[in-house]
Amino acid sequence: MYAVVRHYQDEAPDVVEQLKQREEGIRKVMLGIDGLVGYYLIDTPDGLAGIGLFQDRAGAEQSTQAAAKWVRENVADWVPNPPTVIQGEVAINVTP
Repeated sequence: MYAVVRHYQDEAPDVVEQLKQREEGIRKVMLGIDGLVGYYLIDTPDGLAGIGLFQDRAGAEQSTQAAAKWVRENVADWVPNPPTVIQGEVAINVTP
């Protein structure tokens, strides 16, 4: 399994509300990526973090490209800066 974390900082104060209004678009993009295991958007104290889990690296990289395009086309006014991207092989997986 492969994970990618995209951390967005310095976005508009109402960005979470804007993203919730566009949730269906986010779902459509993420569900269109091969090997998606799960995707989560977290409202953090200093920004937002998108966490994606994929069966392989190709899916993670595809998701980063797809997310960048979606942000440019849908919420660029609220998310003016590119995210810090961290990705890698999942080392430990704990599920119930």
